[in-house]
Amino acid sequence: MGKNKIEKKELKRDNVGQEYKWNLSDIYENYSAWEKDFEKVSELKKELAGFKGQFGNEGKLLEFFQKQEEMDKISYKLYRYPQLARDLNSSDKEAVEHLQKVQFLFAEISTELSWVNSELVENRENIEKWIEKKEFDDYRFGLKNLFRLQKHILEEKESKLLSYYSSFFSSPRSIYSEVTVTDVEWPQVTLNSGEKVDVTPANYSKILSKNRNQEDRKLMFQTFYTIYEKKKNTIAAIYNSILQKGIASKKAYNYDSFLLSHLESDNIPEEIYLNLVNTAKNNTKPLQRYLKLRKKILGLKKYYNFDGSINLIEFDKEYEYDDAKEMVLNSVAPLGKDYVEKMKKAISEGWLDVFEAKGKRTGAYSAGVYGVHPYMLLNYNKTLDSVFTLAHELGHTLHTLYSDENQPFSMADYTIFVAEVASTFNERLLLDYMLENTNDPKERIALLEQEIGNIVGTFYFQALLADYEYQAHKLAEAGEPITAEVLSKIMEDLFDKYYGDIIEKDDLIYIFWARVPHFFNSPFYVYQYATCFASSAILYEKMINSSDESEKKQTLDKYIQLLSSGGNDFPMEQLKKAGVDLSKIETIEAVAKQFDLLLDKLEVEIGKL
Repeated sequence: MGKNKIEKKELKRDNVGQEYKWNLSDIYENYSAWEKDFEKVSELKKELAGFKGQFGNEGKLLEFFQKQEEMDKISYKLYRYPQLARDLNSSDKEAVEHLQKVQFLFAEISTELSWVNSELVENRENIEKWIEKKEFDDYRFGLKNLFRLQKHILEEKESKLLSYYSSFFSSPRSIYSEVTVTDVEWPQVTLNSGEKVDVTPANYSKILSKNRNQEDRKLMFQTFYTIYEKKKNTIAAIYNSILQKGIASKKAYNYDSFLLSHLESDNIPEEIYLNLVNTAKNNTKPLQRYLKLRKKILGLKKYYNFDGSINLIEFDKEYEYDDAKEMVLNSVAPLGKDYVEKMKKAISEGWLDVFEAKGKRTGAYSAGVYGVHPYMLLNYNKTLDSVFTLAHELGHTLHTLYSDENQPFSMADYTIFVAEVASTFNERLLLDYMLENTNDPKERIALLEQEIGNIVGTFYFQALLADYEYQAHKLAEAGEPITAEVLSKIMEDLFDKYYGDIIEKDDLIYIFWARVPHFFNSPFYVYQYATCFASSAILYEKMINSSDESEKKQTLDKYIQLLSSGGNDFPMEQLKKAGVDLSKIETIEAVAKQFDLLLDKLEVEIGKL
C-alpha cells in the first residue's frame, strides 16, 4: 500500500497528499497579486490603443510589439490562475468570478485592437524592410505569415461589421449542446443482472467497455442511439447551418475552397488532408484483420459496432501512481538524458494534480504557462489506461517545456497539427518498456490492445471522421440538400469501406455523425489526430527500429529540435525538418504496417493462454 493510495470513498481534496497537487502559487501567491497584474494589463490595453495610426514609424511599431508581448505574457497568467483553480473545484466562486472578469477584459482588448491587422497591411511595404533587422527577430515570422494571408484580411469596416454577428455565428454550437446534453432526459434500462442503469454518456461508455454480456451492450447501444435518432432532423438542421456558415465564411474571406479556409492559417496544403483520408481508406486490411480476430476471441457469432470497446480478456490489474511515474520515466530513456532530467522535474514539483476529487474537472490535459511551467491535470484511477494517459500528458508537457525554453513568447505556441506527436510517441515508448518488463500473457495482451486501440481510435477512426466532414462540406458547397438521411448515407458508405462485412449492418450506428461534438464546435479539427499519429509512427520507426545507428541519432536530434521549435515555422516544414513528409503515401501507410506487426504479437500472446 503506497501512500498515494486514494480510495473511492476519499474523494475529498483534503485527503490527497500535497505532493500530488498543483502548486498554483508558482503563478500568483493570491488574488491580490493577480489584481495588480489585471490593472497592469488594463493600462497596457489603453497604451496600445494609442498607437493607432503610428505604424508608419519603425520605432513606434517595435515599441507596440514589445508592449503587446508584455501584455500577452501577463494575460496568459491572468487567465490560467483562475481557470486552473476552477478546474480543481467547479464550485470555487472566487475562481469563476475572476475568470469571467479576465474574459471580459480579453473581449475589450479584442475590440479596441481590432484595427491592428489592417493597419499592418496598409504599411506592409515599409514593414517588410524593417522586419529584416535584428530588433524584429521575434516578430518576423508572425508578420510574414500575416502578409501571406493578406487577401483574407478584411478591411476594418468589414471586420467590424462581421464582428456584430459573432454571437449569432456561435449559436448553432450552443443549440447543439442544449439539444444533445441539457434537454436530454436520459432513459433507464434494466440489465440481465437485474441492475437498473441510466443511459448517460458515461454509463454508455462504461457498459460498452466493461460489460461482457453482448445483450446488455446491445440494449445500451440501442437505447443511447435512439436518443439521437429521435432528434436527427433537428440535429441535421443545426449541422446544415454550420456547413452554410462555413461556405459563407469561405466567400467572405476570399478562400478558393471550404477546405483551404480551415487549413490555410497553418499553411497546410489541401493534398495533405486528401492524402490522409484516401490512404487510410485504402489501407484498412489490418483494421479488418483485427476485427475478425476480435470476433473469434470473443466467441461472437455476429460482431456489431457495440462490441468494439470490450477488452479481449478480463484484466483488472491496478498500478499505483508512484509505480506508474517510474515506469513512464524509465520508458523515455531512448530520448536522452536531458529529456529524462526534464521529466523528473515535471513529475516532482507540483506540476501535476493527480487524483480525482469532488468538484474536479474530469479527463486530463497539459496547460502551459509561459514563464512559469506547464500544469497537468489527471484523474488517476490506477487502471492501465490511466498509466498511458500519464505518459501522454507528459509528452505534451515536455513539448511545452522544450518550446518555452528555446523560443521567445511570440513563437512558443505550437500548432495542434504537431501537438499530438510527442504525446503519442511517449505512449509507444511506454508500451515497449512495459512489454519488456512483463511475462504475463494477460498483461501483454492488455498492453498490445492499448496500443492497437490508439491506432484504431486515433488514426483510422479520426481519418474516417475527417472523410465524412469533407464529403458533407462538399455537398453543401455544391448546393445539395443536407438532411439526416444524406448525412447517415455518407457515414454508412464509410463504415462499409472501413469495416467491410465483418461488422453487422445496423441503421442506428449511421446516426453517429449526430454525436460528434467536434463537427459542431470545431470543424476540420479531427484529421490532426490522425496526421500526428502518422508522424509519430514514422519518427518511432526511424529512431527505435532502425538498424542504422547513425539514422537513430540523427532522428533523435531532429526530434528534440522539433519539440524545441514551438511555432517558429509552419507545422509542415517543422515535420519535414524532423524527417516526416505527410504528402507521401508511404508516411500514412507506415501506420498500417505497424498495426500488422502489433497484430502478429497479439496473436502470439493469445496463443499462450
